[in-house]
Amino acid sequence: MKMSDVAKLANVSTATVSRVISKPNSVSIDKRQRVLDVIKELNYQPHIIARQFKTNKTKTILVVVPDVTSAFFAEVLRGIEHIAIKNDYLVILGNTENKIDTEKKFVNLLPQRQVDGMVMLTARLDKKTLEDLSKKYPLVLACEYIEGLTVPTVSIDNISCARKVTEHLIRLGHTKIAHITGPINVILSRDRLKGYQEAMINNGLDIVKLYIQEGNFCFESGYDQMSKLLALEDRPTAVFIFNDEMAMGAIRAIKDSELNVPEDIAVVSFDNVYMSSVCEPRITTVNQPKYEIGRIAMDLLLKLINGEEVQNSKIILKDELIIRDSCGSRSRQYRVRGEQT
Repeated sequence: MKMSDVAKLANVSTATVSRVISKPNSVSIDKRQRVLDVIKELNYQPHIIARQFKTNKTKTILVVVPDVTSAFFAEVLRGIEHIAIKNDYLVILGNTENKIDTEKKFVNLLPQRQVDGMVMLTARLDKKTLEDLSKKYPLVLACEYIEGLTVPTVSIDNISCARKVTEHLIRLGHTKIAHITGPINVILSRDRLKGYQEAMINNGLDIVKLYIQEGNFCFESGYDQMSKLLALEDRPTAVFIFNDEMAMGAIRAIKDSELNVPEDIAVVSFDNVYMSSVCEPRITTVNQPKYEIGRIAMDLLLKLINGEEVQNSKIILKDELIIRDSCGSRSRQYRVRGEQT
């Protein structure tokens, strides 16, 4: 089925059919309706590649995500997709599985013009590579923030949040506080570790090397790293964990050791995924506005694609410390809100 077939049956030119598809308001109501009726009757689908040659746009964007199975990233993706679909864009997911080589392959789709722009929910690439890409192509970084990077970014202040949640444990009287990090080659892991260390130093507490264990985001890793902490002769009384999934694994390890949370060991973490609010005990965690991160990132990308000026290219969203049962401060949930810039 060709555009000329639609034009013939509707008794209009192919140019008119093209305008109805791309700029419907530029065509009179009568002609527009005739063309739309024929399109519906013939079930005509415009050829995407042909449209790309004419408009220089694919109407497709790529989202590079480190783990598509993550409940956290699923909510960010939902925000991206809602805005993309509203603006007639298709979303392609590039799952890197936390591998930098895979990330590089997806990023190469930009210079190949296979997508109009890219939202990166992970950034293993070096700063210069990201800077060079953003100068040539529409690119937005979400969730991760790299100091000094000029690429438009949407995130929370991970250092401040990690400091806040660690200080919460300190206010509860804990002095032996451990930290299970994410992979240290990830900027978020380093930022949250830095926030933990700042809180300990600012409060005159020792940073014990054995109290810092490197995980890899998943439940099993949380279980394994917590088991190492429990095996210490002088074990910690509290632990701050990189994300909720590892925190749930850590809580399972504590229970399997016939200890209790929070009576024997208090647990706090990050992300506020749904399961953190329904597991036993419910987890004290830092909430990121996941959907808003995705929505705002897509809004920024559309502005870049359309050549619009981006006034605020560094958006830091408000966080919330959601205090539940796992830290032992009180049984009823409440929230401590952060700042937004």
